[in-house]
Amino acid sequence: MQTNEFFYKDERLPFVEIRYSKNSSKHYKEHLHETFSIGAIDRGEVLYKVRGKEAILKPGSLALIPPLYIHSCNPLNDKARSYYMLYIDKDYAATIQNSLFYSVAFLEPSDILLDDSMLYKEYMELMKLFIKKSFLLEKEQKLILFLERIFLKTLHDKKAIPTPKKLQSAKEILSNDLEQELSLEEVAKKLSCNPYTLLRNFKKEYGITPFAFRLNLRIELSKKLLSQGLDLSKIALKCGFFDQSHFQKYFKSIVLTTPKEYQNNFKEKIYV
Repeated sequence: MQTNEFFYKDERLPFVEIRYSKNSSKHYKEHLHETFSIGAIDRGEVLYKVRGKEAILKPGSLALIPPLYIHSCNPLNDKARSYYMLYIDKDYAATIQNSLFYSVAFLEPSDILLDDSMLYKEYMELMKLFIKKSFLLEKEQKLILFLERIFLKTLHDKKAIPTPKKLQSAKEILSNDLEQELSLEEVAKKLSCNPYTLLRNFKKEYGITPFAFRLNLRIELSKKLLSQGLDLSKIALKCGFFDQSHFQKYFKSIVLTTPKEYQNNFKEKIYV
């Protein structure tokens, strides 16, 4: 069976992106997204891992991935699977949480897997609605109601555990000026700490090295610029890659499609 990859973004709702992979047996390296991500498969089974936890994801369940959490989701026994991914801007998600819990920052669901046949069905209907021509208000309203149900089910007993301030600061430094080269020594110097201690503690806290964290953010930025139709060579430099070839190598290793293939999805609307 032929493998197809679709990416969809409604320019009226820029805080949402959808991916649909059909009949894919591709294997992902561990990676992260800046968004709050919700995934589900409609065919096959996958081994789903998030920061030391793992679960088997089957039709009927939802995978919940907080922003900047290292994760992977790969087929069992190399059998093809078909799946949707919903990427929600974390600030947008936080505003919905705020209306429910009076929280300020985004609250992370404790569970990585949600077994709920009704929410799974609602999710699938939402995905199909979003990638078809439909009213803006209908899309936005159904998205909000769906996210409210997710948060009410997963955050009713949530207690935030603070991250050490130096690691939070390191994250902020690594997230800025992505077009510039940055060494571990420079980051550690700004924080007045040992670079090797920083590397060890950062990986322990976030499950990813500072380099891999910054690389993933560069890829996330490049996806935004690709969807806007910018030239690939300019995107490569703006995101801190040496050239277009260097950019394509890392983009494909994480997204499993080339920058050009990804960009083509936004030049012409694709409906599944």
